[in-house]
Amino acid sequence: MSLWKLIVREMVHRKLNFLFSLLSVVIAVACLAGAWTLLQADERDTARLLAAKQREVEAAGAELQEAMRKITLGLGFNLLIVPQDQDLNELHLEGGLSSAMPEEYVNRLAHSKIVTVNHLLPSVVRRLTWPEQNIPIILQGTRGEVPILHADPKKPLLDAVPPGRIVLGYQIQQRLKLQPGEKVTLLGREFTVLKAHDERGTADDSTVWIHLAEAQELLGMKNLIHAILALECHCAGERLPAIRQEVMGILPGTQVIERGPPALARAEARSRAQENAVAALQLEVASRLQLRRQHERFAAVLVPVVFTGCLLWIGFLAFGNVRDRRAEIGILRAIGYRAGQIMTIFLGKAAILGLLGALLGYLLGAWGGAFWSAGAEDAPAAGWPGPDLGLMAVAAGAALLLAVFGSWIPALWAARQDPANVLQET
Repeated sequence: MSLWKLIVREMVHRKLNFLFSLLSVVIAVACLAGAWTLLQADERDTARLLAAKQREVEAAGAELQEAMRKITLGLGFNLLIVPQDQDLNELHLEGGLSSAMPEEYVNRLAHSKIVTVNHLLPSVVRRLTWPEQNIPIILQGTRGEVPILHADPKKPLLDAVPPGRIVLGYQIQQRLKLQPGEKVTLLGREFTVLKAHDERGTADDSTVWIHLAEAQELLGMKNLIHAILALECHCAGERLPAIRQEVMGILPGTQVIERGPPALARAEARSRAQENAVAALQLEVASRLQLRRQHERFAAVLVPVVFTGCLLWIGFLAFGNVRDRRAEIGILRAIGYRAGQIMTIFLGKAAILGLLGALLGYLLGAWGGAFWSAGAEDAPAAGWPGPDLGLMAVAAGAALLLAVFGSWIPALWAARQDPANVLQET
């Protein structure tokens, strides 16, 4: 009778022993495959969740940045470009300017490649007494903002004052009681009140705004301006030195003044929005990595423990099988089967046991791991991840080693049985 037939008969004759041994291999391989599948699913979920979180953070960061931008726009222009010879005490003490520069400067700046400022607004600013009303005011002439040509279009910070219209500061409106649509005369020219600003608590409350060309005509400043108002770009890094260097390289004979608190508030608000978004993403990354390390540590303990237990159980069953079959082993040795052939019978059975257990254990572990990782509700749709050839090879190798190594000593013991002693005992 061939060894193959003997192996098959051995498995059929000792069904319960074979099934218990097969169950041990299945459990060990299922544990390995399940842990591997869970870790792989965890890695995919981590990558997917972090990618989604990244998109959320980017969207939230962009939304927060936009919200902060809109809020901080209310702080107004935070840069003032004036002639080099302008006495800043005049601006601080009187609220007006006297030195002028060509209006063409704003167009030169707009046509340049400047990146540190945007929202350019040419203006004239003069502190005077409104002769018709006999009250001190700050007269400011402005026109529509001049866009930086190479940059994306920006929504204007201030609406342009149309020709023939006048905008009043809060204190001026309260004192004169003028309402939108009413007529008023300024420096001999009639204007229609466009609107009045709410109280701001700054020099704006004592300011009136008219169109730039009309202010230039009234003040005798044709084609001249006092200042260019601008908004610094947050990307400027060390802001003021970089801005001054860039602006003065384009407009020699000028100086740049930064209005500190509003500029600082704007920069800090945008920086804080970005920092909060990045911190949230880093926290999520750290949390997912910590969770993954916990899973890896658990698998690193569980799989060896299960394999060791199954190895001992297979060895125990194999020893029991050899003990119960001592008489048969003695007969086989007596009729001419060599020790190597006896050992082959038991190890061949172990190899078949390992391969069959690897297949069943892989299917059970991979499906169970995917089911667990997906959750009971989503398991029907995501329960089967598809064959993993690498995992199948590892499972087959581990199962063969487990079954053969667990049966090795009992098989060796069976091969070394002395048929004469065995037959005498029986």
